[in-house]
Amino acid sequence: MRSLLATLTVVSVLAASPWGTAAQSVSLPIGTQAPSATVEDLDGNEVDLLALVDGKPALIEFWATWCEQCEALQPEIDRVQAAYGDDVSVVAVAVAVAQSVRRVQRHIADAGHDYPFVYDAGGDAVRAFQAPTTAVVVLLDGEGKVAYTGVGPEQDLMGAVERVLGRD
Repeated sequence: MRSLLATLTVVSVLAASPWGTAAQSVSLPIGTQAPSATVEDLDGNEVDLLALVDGKPALIEFWATWCEQCEALQPEIDRVQAAYGDDVSVVAVAVAVAQSVRRVQRHIADAGHDYPFVYDAGGDAVRAFQAPTTAVVVLLDGEGKVAYTGVGPEQDLMGAVERVLGRD
């Protein structure tokens, strides 16, 4: 319970702060090798988060159905998926704060996303990637190193992906 309250406090502080919606450096330092983290697919099977990225650059979003910042960021993630889905793995990590797997499944069915969503039931990925809130994006290069981190809907994810792919 104390962990849930701490997480909700961080989310509230970041959402209310003037920099809570702007892209910035959050999470792991740039150049850090991405850590392994155990998450669950939406059928409850444990998977390694990094196994989902297929050895190519990856955009990982820490996300929740109730997160307005995530909803505002979604069109940018959809643009990345549409433009670079063959070259970049997009993975949404549903945090286990105030949402169930069933709620995540309903959201995906309604929205029609065509990239993997996983559930971070134990918070392993949140801790490993040091994601202090939702709407955090971590972009990995082809070697699995952190190339970009940001938070909120004002991120230029297309630009960040283009830089990682050497297309800027």
